Amino acid sequence: MFVTRLISGIVLVALALLFIITGGDLLLGVMLVLSLIGMFELYRIFDVEKKLPGILGYLAAVAYYLDLRFKFTGDNMVIMLAFLILLLAVFVFSYPKFHSHQIMAVFFGLFYVGVMLSFLYQTRMLPKGQFIVWLIFLCSWGCDTCAYCVGVLFGKHKMSPILSPKKSVEGAVGGVVGACLLTAIYCAVVSNVFKVDDFAILPLVCISAVGALISMVGDLAASAIKRNFEIKDYGKLIPGHGGVLDRFDSIIITAPIIYFLANYFYV
Repeated sequence: MFVTRLISGIVLVALALLFIITGGDLLLGVMLVLSLIGMFELYRIFDVEKKLPGILGYLAAVAYYLDLRFKFTGDNMVIMLAFLILLLAVFVFSYPKFHSHQIMAVFFGLFYVGVMLSFLYQTRMLPKGQFIVWLIFLCSWGCDTCAYCVGVLFGKHKMSPILSPKKSVEGAVGGVVGACLLTAIYCAVVSNVFKVDDFAILPLVCISAVGALISMVGDLAASAIKRNFEIKDYGKLIPGHGGVLDRFDSIIITAPIIYFLANYFYV
């Protein structure tokens, strides 16, 4: 299992490098595909992955991503509003075929997976986004790795004993500090190698600290959903890691945080 997980992790990192460095339409398309797969994994829990509400969710995700690219509406909230109205119409006119929690789950899935994952692409497209976008991974995967190592070595106080008994307060602190250190090292290297004179380290380290804290919420939230429905993994797409939601649970919530913080306080 460890070898499988390691190989999958290496492949994921290689693909992330390829897609994010390339950026543009390639990255947008990859984010759309990941969003659709993630939505399918979530919809499957509520038994709507192949039913009309779920299909409408997939179509709304496609419309949302196309709007990101071509700016049809000028405000993609229009798509969210139209989708909600359409979902409610399906709920009403097919009643009682679908339960209210299924309709709510479909709308939640579009926003939680499709919209929030899109901020990885949106961050990449910011000025200096080719450098800032990597903070998303440093705040999520980097924080997770550092938290695990510190937790194993020094963890004594349980952070969430019922939901995730292996996670500790010491590990959480180590994860945040580790993410900050990784960000500082990354910024120093980028500034020297790429000659980015105004690539200030301190603001990005502070942004990473916030992102790392938020990433833990995303990780635990995804775990809570799985606990509620008594499933181990959302899927089996990535050997040793599970599904898209299992691997991108912290990135989903970290990406929009990094985008807005970087957009308002750094770019």
